[in-house]
Amino acid sequence: MRISKEVKVGVFMVVALVLLYFGFNFLKGIDFFSSQKKYYAVYDNIDKLTESNQIFLNGLAVGRVSDISIVQGKVNKVIVEMKIDTDVILNDKTTAILSSDFLGTKSILLDVGKGDKNLKQNDTLLSALDKGMAELLEQAAPVASSLQATLVKVNNILSNLEKNTVQLDKMFAELAATPKLVNGTLVLTQGKITELSDAAKQVAGNLNGTLADLKPTLQNFKILSDSLKDLRLNGTLTKAEQSISKLNETLSRLNKGDNTMSKLMTEDSLYVNLNTLIKDLDSLANHFNKHPKHFLAPLGKSSRKIEKALAKEKEEQKKTEEQKKN
Repeated sequence: MRISKEVKVGVFMVVALVLLYFGFNFLKGIDFFSSQKKYYAVYDNIDKLTESNQIFLNGLAVGRVSDISIVQGKVNKVIVEMKIDTDVILNDKTTAILSSDFLGTKSILLDVGKGDKNLKQNDTLLSALDKGMAELLEQAAPVASSLQATLVKVNNILSNLEKNTVQLDKMFAELAATPKLVNGTLVLTQGKITELSDAAKQVAGNLNGTLADLKPTLQNFKILSDSLKDLRLNGTLTKAEQSISKLNETLSRLNKGDNTMSKLMTEDSLYVNLNTLIKDLDSLANHFNKHPKHFLAPLGKSSRKIEKALAKEKEEQKKTEEQKKN
């Protein structure tokens, strides 16, 4: 019995489709030859988690997301169905953490804690969200903002530099022309210095000639100055001799004793007479105090009144001295 080509093609297509189906699911991680258990987790937001996303335990793939459904009511919740290998033992402290890698691929990480009892099939796991890259982006937000501000400043600086390019070109052109001007100035200055040096040499030569001509004149001035010094010294000595001779004459006259000054210097009669006069005046004053009536009678005070007044004055002086001591 021959099999027609159509039957062969049909059988080939069926086998190919079956192999394609199993191969596609095998590539997705579904193992048709291993037994798995179903578990559930409830999330507020699954962040674009899809079916067939892998489930990891300590970095090892132990299952896949088999179904996702939403429960609408007072609060919207998302139920995620997970198929996990039967050899993985989960307890009541196991947490299904929704995570995301750098490329945005979603997965569920199992965190098996120390629980009191093991979970059975169709039990619900604890759920949590792993911020992952979102947390890193939140932490990097201040750095990004400051980097953006820095870039803005750099752009402003570059724009200012672009605006000032024309001015810089002008400055560089002027700087390029500056050496030529300096060289010209140095040439002119060198010429002026040469002329000034020649003039200085000429002045020095004239000055040397003038000094040579002045030497005789200076010699004559020196001779004249010496002569004037000699004349002044001779006159001074002459006047000094005259004064000394006059002083000697005066002293000789004082020593002779025939004049008033010499008598005052050699005799004590004037001193004796003055001393006698002072004593007489003192006795006259005492007599006036004791006997005022001899001079001022009848208007003068008596001697008793004078004595009382003198005694009263002495007592007042003693009192004032005692008060000062106290």
